[in-house]
Amino acid sequence: MSSSADIRADAPAEDPVVLINVFKCNPRHLDELMEQLAALTRVQAGLPGFISATLHRGLNGRVAANHAVWADADAWKAMTRHPQVVAAMEPVLAIATFEPHLYEPGEVIQA
Repeated sequence: MSSSADIRADAPAEDPVVLINVFKCNPRHLDELMEQLAALTRVQAGLPGFISATLHRGLNGRVAANHAVWADADAWKAMTRHPQVVAAMEPVLAIATFEPHLYEPGEVIQA
């Protein structure tokens, strides 16, 4: 008979989740927003479950997007409550609104 520790060790890990977060701001704040998002992402990169992130600057001058991959939804949720992340979000919230969504990883198609 297996112990519960053996069962957990054999259980498949959760699939990673993809965060796509779109930020909207006044065009005069886009440079500052990109700097603040880079600082925020550097904080997140040191947390458990962080895999990668790519920041995108909108060509229209009013949006930025973060495409990030986390080990699982629980790691992402824990990150959102981390005191350093909350503090790093304050300057972002002063100049932008945002809309985060989590996705399951999809097919990668390359040329």
